[in-house]
Amino acid sequence: MPDRPDRLRWVIPAGLLTGTGPLAEVPAPLAALLADGTLAQITLEHEAVITCLGADRNWPEEGARVRGALHAALDDPAGWITVDGAAPCDDDAQLYGVARKALAGEVGDFVRSHGGSIELVDVRDGIVTVRLGGACHGCPASWFTLHQRLERRLRRHHPGLREVRNAASPVSLFGRPYASRGATS
Repeated sequence: MPDRPDRLRWVIPAGLLTGTGPLAEVPAPLAALLADGTLAQITLEHEAVITCLGADRNWPEEGARVRGALHAALDDPAGWITVDGAAPCDDDAQLYGVARKALAGEVGDFVRSHGGSIELVDVRDGIVTVRLGGACHGCPASWFTLHQRLERRLRRHHPGLREVRNAASPVSLFGRPYASRGATS
């Protein structure tokens, strides 16, 4: 995940696991990695599992073990139990997945049909930052596309969204400078 070298997003088949958010319980192979400190946290998305490495761990050394444990754990769908109420960093991981899906699907298709491009730059503190390119870069209608297409879709699937920002614009969709990052929308 961008700016999160300790996290890795593992794509899984749609519908394999139900629920989203941090996990209270995981099957034994992953539970062992949590217990020995290899993993610090595991979060479930609609079509992905987000793993966060423990302190002083790195993917070159631990990646194969985590992958093997994940594959074994996927054979036990009943062993994946989510907790209610995600922490903010977990909400960002979920929002990241929702935003990626929207940009890969209908919203991205719409932008591309007009000769433009849209790239997911960052998701932090409930704020999704994208970069518009091609015909969309500098287009006066890009605000409408971001607000009416992307923001509305994201809010439907993730009510915790605070704002959608265009990385190339000095102001947010609400006309405020980005320097007010800590303010709520």
